[in-house]
Amino acid sequence: MTDLLNLHTHGNVAHVSLNRPKAIHALTLEMCEAMGLALLGWREDDNVKLVLLDHAEGRGFCSGGDVAMLRNSATEDDGVRAREFFHTEYRLNHLLFTYPKPVVAFMDGVTMGGGVGISQPAKYRVATENTKFAMPEGAIGLFPDVGAGHYLPRLRGQVGKFLALTGARLDGAECLWAGLATHYIESSKLAEVKARLIADPDKVEDILSEHSAEPPMARLQANRRKVDQFFAPGTLEGIIAALEADDSDWAAKELAAVRSKCPATSKVALRQFEENADCKNFAANMAMEYRVASRMIMRPDFAEGVRAVLVDKDNAPAWNPAEPEGVTGEMLDAIFAPLPDGEEWTPFRES
Repeated sequence: MTDLLNLHTHGNVAHVSLNRPKAIHALTLEMCEAMGLALLGWREDDNVKLVLLDHAEGRGFCSGGDVAMLRNSATEDDGVRAREFFHTEYRLNHLLFTYPKPVVAFMDGVTMGGGVGISQPAKYRVATENTKFAMPEGAIGLFPDVGAGHYLPRLRGQVGKFLALTGARLDGAECLWAGLATHYIESSKLAEVKARLIADPDKVEDILSEHSAEPPMARLQANRRKVDQFFAPGTLEGIIAALEADDSDWAAKELAAVRSKCPATSKVALRQFEENADCKNFAANMAMEYRVASRMIMRPDFAEGVRAVLVDKDNAPAWNPAEPEGVTGEMLDAIFAPLPDGEEWTPFRES
């Protein structure tokens, strides 16, 4: 296994704790492989009735994936290691989505990128006052993956497009309102909740409900009408034009957020919404996302985004194309096209 994970069983409850605190528990290939193997084993174990998913210590649940490895792979081995990572990570995402036993994910603290991918498939998703949820991939020239093509289009109104195009960070109350969390529990109660679940896993819904608190007013709820109005257009150019036409501070702030993201990433995200409508199941969505990921990591925008945000930290990426109009339908068609025979993503076999 790996020392970056704590894998236990407590009676009838299996427990996965991410244990890479210095990187806010960002997922590595080794971590994804170990989680997948453990979950496959527990899937066949009749003694396991419930799975808990959390982090051991640190500032948050999970900040994403191993971005440095992805960038190095794109420049050093033509993306071989990166594709292996995505294939393994997406298998883990799909395994959790189709898991026959209930999973409780504790989204306490930073929950972004890869952390979204392992928490959103869970039947029970617990947010706290510490939750910071986001899909910020547009800032580094990637795209909202790990199942976001399935989850975001299913959020109320235009919230999904808003999250994909702005990279907005939601707190725990907003996650509950948006449906990204099923429960809101104060972080001081989590240890007690986990102990109760381990003692009586058959009463998971009662235990979570009993310890739930009334969250503060969700800021996103107060802005829902604006989100639905300005993010209703079906094109990136249309959304930008709608925001530009409004003189409110809110529109100006969100316009700046949209314009700061990689134009190709933003158009890929909108295309995901369209493509997902034709996906017959979650596996089809993950196959679609794998095609996109395999190609997006090889585009210059990805290396440039990582440089600007994580290496030089000047936050001044030079995107290519620099404007939405430069991202053509032909470019998107190539990004979303099927992969050659034998290179497509496949899920774990069913039990």
